Amino acid sequence: MPKSVMPCVGVTACTSQLGLHSFHIAGDKYVRSVVDGAGCCPIILPALANTLPIDQLLSNVDGLMFAGSPSNIEPHHYAGEASDPDTHHDPARDATTLPMMKRAIELGIPVLAICRGFQEMNVAFGGSLHQKLHDVGGYIEHREDKTAPVEVQYGLSHTIEIEPGGVLCEVWGRSSADVNSVHTQGIDRLGKGLRPEAYAPDGLIEAVSVIHAKHFALGVQWHPEWEVTKNPFYSAIFEVFGNACRLRAKEREKDYEQA
Repeated sequence: MPKSVMPCVGVTACTSQLGLHSFHIAGDKYVRSVVDGAGCCPIILPALANTLPIDQLLSNVDGLMFAGSPSNIEPHHYAGEASDPDTHHDPARDATTLPMMKRAIELGIPVLAICRGFQEMNVAFGGSLHQKLHDVGGYIEHREDKTAPVEVQYGLSHTIEIEPGGVLCEVWGRSSADVNSVHTQGIDRLGKGLRPEAYAPDGLIEAVSVIHAKHFALGVQWHPEWEVTKNPFYSAIFEVFGNACRLRAKEREKDYEQA
């Protein structure tokens, strides 16, 4: 790997039907945040399920972003009840990202998981989800107002309390932060091997880390990719993630030179 090359970060794609054709797509804000926030080069990873050679792919990236999505994880992956008929699912993404998450952590690849990606992290480690927080009771409203302008939907909406001694505390150096809230689902049972990193005012887990991960492995329920350069807290998360990817790139460069 030439020394001038930026670290490469794989960004998970969703599948979508546009007209008569199927596409693999990733949101612009996720792709741009890899460049603007982490200082890395984004590569969109198709949701090809078991036809994708995961180990080969992971050997060529320095980090992974499990991006948010309009779709939800199919509940059979966490022994949940069947979803409502109108629920948007993406089975190809599930079949790609859930095994990829575990394998990336095993290989020591830095991971930043956002919203659906955060939920994928929990499910991949054996956790479960509330499918509709607003129907459970006891939780504040975490959904966005879909009639509002996008800058309002992704604006700051509640405070999180950051757990001391964790990854997020080290990133931010403070005990709280304000975040946006654009989600319907949330953690019910925490996955094995995950550490809660932050809580919403209602007690909902809003961030987790992988306890024995070799490198940075953080999942957040909010959207730090949104206008990442304008928010110091979001920028701090991406900076540390980018630094972990640069460290991974140096390790790969050393292996390349010794090969």
